Amino acid sequence: MNTENNKDLQEDSSRRQENCQAEHPDVVACVAAHMPDEDDLLDVTELFKAFGDLTRAKIICALSQAEMCVSDLATLLDMNQSAVSHQLRILKQSRLVKIRREGRSRYYSLDDDHVQKIFQVAFDHILED
Repeated sequence: MNTENNKDLQEDSSRRQENCQAEHPDVVACVAAHMPDEDDLLDVTELFKAFGDLTRAKIICALSQAEMCVSDLATLLDMNQSAVSHQLRILKQSRLVKIRREGRSRYYSLDDDHVQKIFQVAFDHILED
């Protein structure tokens, strides 16, 4: 986005804030006092970005069933090992998967129970009637 567009967006946001009056200021104050730090919210958005890819979702689903090596994941997903490794790097950087080394082999698994819970809650949500 160029600087001029960014400036326009900031000015528009400022105008909306000037024109906006809270209908329930007590509620706004209470919620504002309990809002997480913006850096933490940014981390949450980055986490959800990591979930936001079909291949990565398939990898997370597979690793929720069993620890797997890259070649097995590549076979399961019908992809080349390089493409799977790339997605695993992204998942590792997001702390969603971890690596266990055994000799020259590397085995991937979900980083902790939270990853499976997040994925399962999301899956349950989309399956609701």
